[in-house]
Amino acid sequence: MIRLVKNRPYVKRVQRDACFLRPGRRLHARFRPVILFLLTFLCTGALSTSAQQKKMNVLFIIADDLNCDLGTYGHYLVKSPNIDRLAKEGMQFTNAFCNFPLCGPSRASMMTGLYPDQTGHYKLRDYIRQHVPNVITLSQNFMRQGYTAARVGKIYHYDNPKGIGTPGNDDSASWNERYYPRGIDRDLEDKIFSLKPGAFGATLSWLAAEGNDEDHTDGKVALKAIELLKKYKDENQPFFLGVGFYKPHTPFVAPAKYFDLYDVNDIKLPRIDNNYFSTLPKPAVAGLQYYKEQLNMPDSLARRAIQGYYATISFLDAQVGKVLQALDSLGLKENTIIVFTSDHGYHLGEHEYYQKNTLFENSDRIPMIVSYQGMKQKGTVSRSIIEIIDLYPTLSDLAGLKVPAYVVGYSFKSILKSPGQKTRNSALSQMSGGYTLRTPDYRYTRWGKGGKGMIELYDRVKDPGEMKNLANDVSYEKLIGQLDGQLKERIQKAAVPPKGLTVFKKAGDDKNVH
Repeated sequence: MIRLVKNRPYVKRVQRDACFLRPGRRLHARFRPVILFLLTFLCTGALSTSAQQKKMNVLFIIADDLNCDLGTYGHYLVKSPNIDRLAKEGMQFTNAFCNFPLCGPSRASMMTGLYPDQTGHYKLRDYIRQHVPNVITLSQNFMRQGYTAARVGKIYHYDNPKGIGTPGNDDSASWNERYYPRGIDRDLEDKIFSLKPGAFGATLSWLAAEGNDEDHTDGKVALKAIELLKKYKDENQPFFLGVGFYKPHTPFVAPAKYFDLYDVNDIKLPRIDNNYFSTLPKPAVAGLQYYKEQLNMPDSLARRAIQGYYATISFLDAQVGKVLQALDSLGLKENTIIVFTSDHGYHLGEHEYYQKNTLFENSDRIPMIVSYQGMKQKGTVSRSIIEIIDLYPTLSDLAGLKVPAYVVGYSFKSILKSPGQKTRNSALSQMSGGYTLRTPDYRYTRWGKGGKGMIELYDRVKDPGEMKNLANDVSYEKLIGQLDGQLKERIQKAAVPPKGLTVFKKAGDDKNVH
């Protein structure tokens, strides 16, 4: 095989001497067929090798606090035409899960390919290198193998909205270039309605704002991403571009036209039975009742809050569409792996709760769409279970890159070729004081050391809303024993110290911030 990069002078000589016959030189008729065959082999071999060495780019798009309330996931009301179109061009995963339903820890696991109990990263505002200083992150792995890596917006944790326009809790070693736009939404706090006056990021708050898309932070994120795509095309530079949008995280602020897409009277509100909380372990109840201002919220306010969430999804979708359109129009789409996902899910009144950080499906499940030009399974849906830590090895695998040995995520490249394949039998997620195991048919959750009154079991087939806790049903005792054994095994494996990495804070050192 001719290697163009390492033997460039040799290849040029071969191309000059072999591919172009010099005037005045005659070939003996006897040798012409053989020589012509060799010339053809050398020329086409060199060209095919050049094509093989063209690196696949990565466009990594992540939303903030986005659940699966999208048209492509079957939502009854949300309008998300651009994300829906991406799903038709790629593969959509219906059983993708985060490993910690909170921004900071989830994003740290996503970028390291390690579980929270391996990184010791449990808090919102930690920096990843406080815990694993010598880790090679996802984007850094691409940088080390010939790529330019850039991020626009929120990839690692940010205080949203306070951190907008700053580096946040970013990791500078993960990028060649970093950009953190700031739009008018950052300066509208005096106009935002909040259930808890003066608080915006950690409580329900919303505003149908003035201004065009480009005036708002996520609009500026899209514009900067498009600018970088143009730059990388002109430079013929392989890239890993992380595009981190800030919505639909609270405060739900977007141009008013997106609020106009949703009539509050069309919004359905979840309900619970009066005795529902008595069926749950105390830690689960404490979590669901953490935000006092959201308890017993009037239906009128609940519908307005949900309207705000849906509006910011549609606003986000429009910005995603602009970036995807630019990728296509620049001719980069055919050589780019596109990922769309979120850091975790979000409750909108399910279980009488709003926001994230529970061990229910609403908070644990994430949207996941992967698309690239060579896919044979476009427009398909995979029900195979994957975790957010699997993105690291999968993207590296698709790009033909080596992966650090300590990365514990699994590549799901085989699923992208055949959606019925599987790499996992279950998904593991955790939060302060509890772990949950999600299998194809069940969710099993254990608080503390488990035991009576400290576990939850849900039949996902019969009860997809996870409203009927079967933990005290004697007919499920055997199954509970089996699932508890599986959960213990997974917890133990997910806490094995990563080889070759220094870990400054071990599991349990940090107290989680809700």
